[in-house]
Amino acid sequence: MAFETLTDDPVLQRIIAAAVFGGFALAALLLRLIVSFGSRRLGMSRGQIAGKMALGAVQNTGPLFLITLGIFLGISALPEAEPWREGMSKAWRVLAALQVAHGAANATRVVFGWYAQYVAPKTESQFDDKMFPLLRRFLVVSFYLLGMLVALESLGVSISPIVGGLGITGLAVALALQPTLANFFAGTYVLSDGGFSMGDYIELQGGPSGYVIEVGWRSTKIRTWLNNLVVIPNSVMADSIVTNYSGPEQAMNIMVTSGVSYDTDLQKVENVSIEVGRKLIEDSADAVKTTDAFFGFDSFGDSNIEFWIFLQARDRWGSFVLTNELIKRLQARFLSEGIEINYPVRKLIYDTPAPPVSLASVPQT
Repeated sequence: MAFETLTDDPVLQRIIAAAVFGGFALAALLLRLIVSFGSRRLGMSRGQIAGKMALGAVQNTGPLFLITLGIFLGISALPEAEPWREGMSKAWRVLAALQVAHGAANATRVVFGWYAQYVAPKTESQFDDKMFPLLRRFLVVSFYLLGMLVALESLGVSISPIVGGLGITGLAVALALQPTLANFFAGTYVLSDGGFSMGDYIELQGGPSGYVIEVGWRSTKIRTWLNNLVVIPNSVMADSIVTNYSGPEQAMNIMVTSGVSYDTDLQKVENVSIEVGRKLIEDSADAVKTTDAFFGFDSFGDSNIEFWIFLQARDRWGSFVLTNELIKRLQARFLSEGIEINYPVRKLIYDTPAPPVSLASVPQT
């Protein structure tokens, strides 16, 4: 932009230049004071903290922009600046583009910083914890890159070859990093889906199982029962059937199956089994007290009449403890009650052989 000459008097032109610069400098000072005063008056509520952080983002960039604009307009008003006005106009457009990019980057940092500090910790999903820092960096770099491109365009440099080169380079990089990008986008799906979270015990279909200790962009890390670390690519996680033993709640159902002899009193088996289950619920700290024991006969097996007994454990670890104790108590109680659990039995039936035939009794021909 160029400052039009208002009068031919050099003295008046210098006075106008000084007035223009002084006006913008005063506006910059007033803006700085207003921002500082507003920041001190805001409280500590979540909304007011957001406003305070937003004011902090423009506390320096706003006054700097006004000072720069005042310097440009003031110098442009001087009669001696006539030969350099075109160059000064280009310089102003470059500075303005860079300052606007810097201001947008600061605003992005403020918005994402506020969310990460006051909102993200209260959400159950890990998506915002992992995604927002990366998105913030991407936006900040994009604003600065866009500002540099606008600045180059203002200097008369054609940015079309640069944009085309960036596109080709980006395509080549995307092809070279295809496995990494596949894991990255799969990680976005894993994080946003919310199927499991840190500390959950999961199992992949046909794969490993363990506690989730970290969900990253490239891989998910789990700790197995043997205390080993297993690193699973997110592309595998996204395509696998995952069983979450910690969801939708920590409590886990357990079912112990067995069988009793066909000669056993089935009502007695049911009564004894439920009594053992209820006693275990009462005694064990790993059992859910509000869920009663359930019992049912299942089928006629080859050697026994099959049955099951159901209890509920507090968590995954408690399910193993409860199953172990239930089996021991049932076996001991069945022995004391004379209830028999048959070994596999197979009944063999032989054909009766025909009586031997005497050769003497066979008629001769």
